[in-house]
Amino acid sequence: MTHNMADEPVVVEDMGTWRNHFLTLLDRIPMPIAVCRIDGEVIVANPAMAAEWGTAPGRLRGRSLRDLFTPRSEPQLDRLVRALRTGRTSRYPIEVTWRTGTDGALREGEFTIDPVMAVPHPAPVLLAMLYVRDERPEPTPSPHGVVSEAQARILALAASGATTAAIGKALGLTVDGVNYHLTRLAHRWRVQGRTALVAKAYALGVLAPGRWPPAAAEGVIGQP
Repeated sequence: MTHNMADEPVVVEDMGTWRNHFLTLLDRIPMPIAVCRIDGEVIVANPAMAAEWGTAPGRLRGRSLRDLFTPRSEPQLDRLVRALRTGRTSRYPIEVTWRTGTDGALREGEFTIDPVMAVPHPAPVLLAMLYVRDERPEPTPSPHGVVSEAQARILALAASGATTAAIGKALGLTVDGVNYHLTRLAHRWRVQGRTALVAKAYALGVLAPGRWPPAAAEGVIGQP
């Protein structure tokens, strides 16, 4: 008995569905990530990337990574450009600096650039993942937590019962920007949920006990 492959149902992948899955996954990743054209033009950015600029992900679309970030080493960038021109698809590190769009603070970090072949387009796209150096958890945390000024204000408002939208409106941040800071704090303090996050802030001495409305304790604002 012969097996006729033509009799088997053909599964046609819905590329639109897979694209939506990818975008949903991208939105949930706390690391700042952007997908760019070969010249560095942003095609899509996740909320964590947009939060570095205090804006919504869609507003970064069409902007160039060269306009947003300053390479610390031009030879690193030249090496990437030469590699892309010759069709190599290795992973390339690029050290960068930038000023945040929320408070203008100077940041530094490192991009990991991965050229990815995008079917059916012959030219690759760039997957740019940003590691923010000043967000690294301290190996030996102090008894009291240390947070940025923006994070302290977010925690105080969250402790008062304010919604994410209300916090963003009060601080001039997007909803994605507020969620980004809350997610980073929850990850650093290893807690889940806003109630546990606020409780941890009190336990670490970030929020002053016995004060209403809630406010940050003295001496906790610095480089987290």
